[in-house]
Amino acid sequence: MQNRVMDAMISCFGNDVRRINHALKVHAFAMLIACREEENLRAREIIGVTALLHDIGIPEAERKYNSSSGTHQQIEGPPIARKILTDMDISADIIERVCFIIGNHHTYPKIDGLDFQIVVEADLLVNIYEDEMKRDAVESLGEKIVKTTTGKSLLERMYLK
Repeated sequence: MQNRVMDAMISCFGNDVRRINHALKVHAFAMLIACREEENLRAREIIGVTALLHDIGIPEAERKYNSSSGTHQQIEGPPIARKILTDMDISADIIERVCFIIGNHHTYPKIDGLDFQIVVEADLLVNIYEDEMKRDAVESLGEKIVKTTTGKSLLERMYLK
C-alpha cells in the first residue's frame, strides 16, 4: 500500500522535488520511530501513509489562498488524500484516520494517539533541518511536542549534541 501511495504523492507534487523529498524524509523518520514504538502493523500502515500524504494539500492551498500555511494545508489536504486512498480501495477506517491526522497535523493539542504523535515528531525532525531552526527553538519544541523515546533520542542525537 505505501509504495502505491508514494507513487501517487509523487504524481500530485509533480516537479516539486523539494516537497517530494520532504514527504520521503518524513516517511523515513516516521517508519523508524514506528518500528521502535508501535507494534501494531495496521497502525504502522496508517503512520506510513499519513507521513507520505501529510502535506498533500499544499499545491491546492497555494493555488486557492496563495499560501502554504499549516491552516490551509489542513483544510485542503484531507479531500485530496481521501480521493487518492479511495481510488486505491483502501478501507474506510484507515482513510478516516489518515484524513483526521492530515487535517490536524499542525494542531498539536489534537494529537490523540501514538500514530498521530509519530507523524508529528517525524515532520518536526525534518522541519528543524529544512527551516534551519535555532537551538533554543529546537529545545523548546522538543520539550513541548516530542513524547516518544525514539523521537527524543533522534532529536538529541541529531540536533542537541
